[in-house]
Amino acid sequence: MVKKTLFQLHWLFGISAGLVLAVMGITGALYSFQDELLRAFNADVLKVEVRAEGVLPPAELVRRVEAEQGDKVAMLWVDVREGNAARVFFTPPPGERRGQLRYADPYTGELKGDASGQGFFNLMLDLHRFLAMGETGRQITGACTLMLIFFCLSGLYLRWPRKALNWRTWLTLDWAKKGRAFNWDLHAVFGTWCLLFYLLFALTGLSWSYQWYSSGLNALLADTPAGGQQKRGEGRGGRHGPPKADKNAPLLQVDYDAIWANLKQAAGPKLAMYNLRLPPAGGQTANLFYLQEDAAHPRAFNTLVLDPATGQVKSHQRYTEKSFKAQLLQSIYALHVGSYFGLPGRIILTAASLTMPLFFVTGWLLYLDRRRKKRQVRAARGAVDKACDSGDSWLIGFASQSGFAEQLAWQSAGQLQAAGLPVQVRALGELGEPELRQARRALFVVSTFGDGEAPDSARAFERKVIGQPWALAHLNYAVLALGDRQYPHFCGFARRLQAWLGERGASSAFSPVEVDNADPAALQRWQQALAQLTGAQPVSAWQPPSFGNWRLVRRALINPGSQGAPVYLLGLEPEVAASWQAGDLVEILPRNSQGRVEALLNGLGLDAQAQVQLEGLNETLGQALASRQLPASREHLVGLHAQALVDALIPLGTREYSIASIASDGVLELIVRQERHPDGSLGLGSGWLTAYLPVEASVSLRLRRNSGFHLPQGSAPLVLIGNGTGLAGLRSLIKARVAAGEQRNWLLFGERNRAHDLLCGEELQHWLAKGELARLDLAFSRDQAEKVYVQDVLLHQAAELKRWVDEGAFIYVCGSLHGMAAGVDAALHGVLGETQVQQLIEDGRYRRDVY
Repeated sequence: MVKKTLFQLHWLFGISAGLVLAVMGITGALYSFQDELLRAFNADVLKVEVRAEGVLPPAELVRRVEAEQGDKVAMLWVDVREGNAARVFFTPPPGERRGQLRYADPYTGELKGDASGQGFFNLMLDLHRFLAMGETGRQITGACTLMLIFFCLSGLYLRWPRKALNWRTWLTLDWAKKGRAFNWDLHAVFGTWCLLFYLLFALTGLSWSYQWYSSGLNALLADTPAGGQQKRGEGRGGRHGPPKADKNAPLLQVDYDAIWANLKQAAGPKLAMYNLRLPPAGGQTANLFYLQEDAAHPRAFNTLVLDPATGQVKSHQRYTEKSFKAQLLQSIYALHVGSYFGLPGRIILTAASLTMPLFFVTGWLLYLDRRRKKRQVRAARGAVDKACDSGDSWLIGFASQSGFAEQLAWQSAGQLQAAGLPVQVRALGELGEPELRQARRALFVVSTFGDGEAPDSARAFERKVIGQPWALAHLNYAVLALGDRQYPHFCGFARRLQAWLGERGASSAFSPVEVDNADPAALQRWQQALAQLTGAQPVSAWQPPSFGNWRLVRRALINPGSQGAPVYLLGLEPEVAASWQAGDLVEILPRNSQGRVEALLNGLGLDAQAQVQLEGLNETLGQALASRQLPASREHLVGLHAQALVDALIPLGTREYSIASIASDGVLELIVRQERHPDGSLGLGSGWLTAYLPVEASVSLRLRRNSGFHLPQGSAPLVLIGNGTGLAGLRSLIKARVAAGEQRNWLLFGERNRAHDLLCGEELQHWLAKGELARLDLAFSRDQAEKVYVQDVLLHQAAELKRWVDEGAFIYVCGSLHGMAAGVDAALHGVLGETQVQQLIEDGRYRRDVY
């Protein structure tokens, strides 16, 4: 909640204050080298010949310039060594803070002409501080400067990576990225580079915007109370307006000779520059700032406060004698422009200032992209599935546990439709004697669940249909069987269906096609058989939904301190808008870690940078091996050249995960637990997602519809049961229910210890407190001597479970098939009885997403 709120404020302030900060950045950068640029373009005015006799004493210099100008001098700024023209300010007209600025030769007293470009830099300063809007502009720039501090701190928090000590994560930019990913990289990485500089700009610049801030700095840093003799605002006027004239004040008398003598005595032979500021009338002190050759920076002034009429020194403050904090207070302007750190500091801070518009532009691009994707997601959610039915049509029945069989059934329907044949696609659980007797041609696309079992949605079909003595001699059919050969009863349900159809006299159009783990070659055989069956020309291999690039935007450990393996909540964003339903799955293409690839290549004598071809693309050997199955033993690979090595290895398979969020969240979230092999290495999929894939890097992902775990149509109570990372699928369902305003949701969740393993605990408690979860029952197996699991809690709540089921509740189970799911299934049979559980399955009210 905190992170989401900070993100909303970050972009809200960014799109409102970003333009002002961009203007302040550009104008500040242009003004920062004002003196150097003016001297470069006005050498005849601002550069003078250095004379061996030295600069004129103030008395003589003032006498000559006043005689030529016909006005009284109010301020002198004289460089005694570098050959720069002196700056002379004359008495200001009534109502103004400063008088006319003229340049003079400090060696001769000759007034020089005006410097071209001075008006431009005055405008830049006015825009930088006031947006050329006076006091109103100062309030705007001050507020935006406060926002800049917020941007720096909130941006740092929002992008804080899991591996915070990895400098590459913070500071490297991937130039190969495009579109939104590249804009985000520019915004985040350059923001990290500039963060400290922007904080420095803001924390120093606020002293020109707010009197309370300036007073606070004085109270915090000054060696003496503000308002005494200490003056730290040299050269920054304009904040308090012009001084008020006192009609009764005596005329100003100035003893320049005494002032000059005291200055030479105080500064010694190392005097480099002095700045004399006279009061507007007599009876007031004058300030004489001077800089020595070995000064720490151009604003490390020493200060003489003296009586202008006699030259008597009232106080003498040396920069080097001040405490460090007081030196910082005096050096605020030097810190603001970077001169505190010398010329390199000025260049770096100027460059940082010039990048300010980058964040305004990329921030707006990211904001507009986010808005566009939200509109696309809303449009996608409004789409509905439509099936094509016809009286004399091919019947395509599917039985799917995770959605893959359903996907293939629709692809098969598309191939038949392309050949001009009408089709109707039905779930196997919806078929009975009338449908099978009416059909003349049928395709059955069925998966086997677990060790030879029918998928949940087809258990009623197996119990009610298979075994019936119906005459089906009129039916011509084909079977596409999906399974996993690691189970003893491979494609067991499909084989039982095939045997029953044969017993009932149905004729097989071609031999059943059995597919092990989505084997592409087997699916191609099925396509070719369909093409021959329909008389259509052979078709090219089906192109499954393509993998898209999704950016890992966040990864958070959500069970710190757990006795079990670490569990991470991952957030991913697509390059193009995507939509899914609560309960759907994703397929991810993992990659081997660099360490595993290097371990394989070690001893084979091959260079990881060698070029190879993979699916028509040129890649390095290391990149290609990251996508192949790497054998535990490599003896049979010794002697192969790079291309032969790649060709000898088969591609990595996909990994499936339940989606833990809904499309309107804007981010696809997964809950993944790290798997560790006995040798200590991380599992391929979980290791890639939780450890090796850098945050902000891309992963290949595609969505998979899982209609068997979607929410029911209409309003009905939900009982959601799961443990561990099984919370993912249940969380997406709860989020969808909350978004729809449905509150009759009961979650039973189990894990090890409450202190460390209550995954998404704050979110669950928030839903419970708001009534969006009607009940939340938790089981933590390791918090007591006798282990308690979620199925035990279910048995303890038997009466409540019966009441919910009697009121029409749907039961959803997500988690491990052979652990929690088997125990929950047994508990449900014990509480409700086998007949009622079977009926719930047949009615689609008992749904499982188990693995």
